[in-house]
Order: sequence, then structure tokens, then C-alpha cells
Amino acid sequence: QKSCGKGLFNLACSHLNLAEKEYFGLEFRSQAGNHVWLEPLKPITKQVKNPKEVLFKFMVKFFPVDPGHLREELTRYLFTLQIKKDLALGRLPCSDKSAALLVSHLLQSELGDFHEETDQQHLATHRYLPNQEYLDNKIMHYHRRHGGKTPAESDVQLLDVARKLEMYGIRPHPASDGEGTQINLAVTHMGVLVLRGNTKINTFNWSKIRKLSFKRKHFLIKLHANVSALCKDTLEFTMASRDTCKAFWKTCVEYHAFFRLSEEPKSKPKALLCSKGSSFRYSGRTQRQLLEHGRKAKMKSLPFERKHYASRYDERQCRSSPDLLTDVSKQV
Repeated sequence: QKSCGKGLFNLACSHLNLAEKEYFGLEFRSQAGNHVWLEPLKPITKQVKNPKEVLFKFMVKFFPVDPGHLREELTRYLFTLQIKKDLALGRLPCSDKSAALLVSHLLQSELGDFHEETDQQHLATHRYLPNQEYLDNKIMHYHRRHGGKTPAESDVQLLDVARKLEMYGIRPHPASDGEGTQINLAVTHMGVLVLRGNTKINTFNWSKIRKLSFKRKHFLIKLHANVSALCKDTLEFTMASRDTCKAFWKTCVEYHAFFRLSEEPKSKPKALLCSKGSSFRYSGRTQRQLLEHGRKAKMKSLPFERKHYASRYDERQCRSSPDLLTDVSKQV
């Protein structure tokens, strides 16, 4: 009853033996119907009305500009699973060529080296893309080229393709601008983006932004004086509700802290009588701290089991390890 979000999140990470946990988060559907992140420092019961009835999804939260910064094989594997899910749900729009190439790396990881009949049967029963039936031949054409690649090598190559996509790591949030035009807002490692459909029409780098705030359902971007000389000092966007606006603002606060700060921000002392504004802050190691820890620590990567549909790997490609990705309830 008294546990904060951090307690549940840490349990999930301990179950996976995940070292680089700060890249991930737990997402759930709020009572208002919005997808929000579980806040680490806030009691779960204050965020979720009926915890037993809520499904928490363990997902990638922060997408680094270069997945090569991910040091652990397990971390890269979980990122690969996120890309796989985003592709299947149509949340990672890209060209047919890129989509087929991504799926071909997934097949190499899951099935091993190319075998035409097995590939055809597998693609007929497993859906990786919304328009997959038109790309089966192209997928198999690329898969044929990946002979001998291990699952770990396939992960690296898939993430290298994914990071170059226009919509890599972008989660659009519907809004409208001052003229009532429907647009999407998104936050990335570089700052806040404005999109029309899937096309970026404006980018506000962190260095240009003086302050981010919200007032009811209005999201406000205040720019530095040297930037606002070219446009308005404050840009205002309207979102569906105060809850969606506040949730996006919180995501921006966390993205800024994770990618821009050198260390975790300190908590502010509580005001005795009254306080103005939100006390929300990012909790956890920043990306810089993660990278520094990775350089100093010489930890041996813990083994884990991948979910393969078949086993067609030679000894060089295989690894034997305990299953750490099974359901927690089966182990209790």
C-alpha cells in the first residue's frame, strides 16, 4: 500500500537482471484513458486507483541517439523487442526497404540462417508488419545475406538501421497550434519536436528553450531572448486535456534531465505553508552517469534466454543460459 513506483519498477528490473534499467519505464493507462509512465517517487496508490486491474507495460522510455551506447547485450535485445513491437503496430513508419531489412534481421536472430521453406512458413504465421504480405520476397532477399550472424550481431545491425529512421524513438502526442492546425508534439534527446503527420516541421533544441510549462491544457515553450528575436517569445500549443498536457510536460522534464544533466537532480525542500508549481523531477541515473559507470565497471554480462521459434544455429551462434524472461508467477 505504501510502495512508490520505483519499488515495482526495480522488482521488474531485478527479475530481468537488467543493469542499464534507466532506459526503460512502466507505462499504464490512466483512469482518464491516457497512456502515462509510472512515476518512481510517487506512491502507486496515488497514481493508480485499482492497481490489481491495471496492466503495466515494461517499455523503452529513452531512445539514445546512438544505440551503440548500450553496453549490455540484454539491453540491446530489449530495445530490439521494442522496435519489433513498434513495427508490428505501425508505430515506426518507414520505407518498404527499411521495414523489410529490419524484419530480415529479426528473422536471422529468431530463426538462424536463411532457409526458404522455413522462412515462408514462418512469415505466413507471424506478422511483423501491417503490410507484410507485400514484402515477404524482399524480407527473404535480405535474410539470405545475413548468413552466420549471431542473435547478438543481428540486434546490433537492426538497431543501427532503426536509429537512422526519421521516426526512431518518436512518440507523437496530438495537439493544435495557435491557429488551430492539428499537429503532433514529441520529445527526443535533442529537444521538443513539432510534427505534421510524420513530417518534422520544427525542432526546438534544449539550448534554445528557456522554460517548459503548462497551464490547464495549454503547453508552453518559452525561448531564450536571442532565439525569440526571430519568432515569438512564448509558443503555445493546445492538447486534449490538462491530464494529457501534464503527462507530456513530465515526459519532457525527464528527457531533458536524462540526456542533458550530468547527474540526477536533487529534490527540492518542501514549503512549510504553500508551494507554487510542481515538485516533479526525474529520478535515476542520467545517460552520462550510465556511460561513465559502463566505462569504469568491468562487470561480466549475465546470461539470458532469447525467445526463439526454432533452433537452427550452429555452436558458434548458440548460447545456453537460464530463462530469465519467463513470467514471474511461474517462478514464485
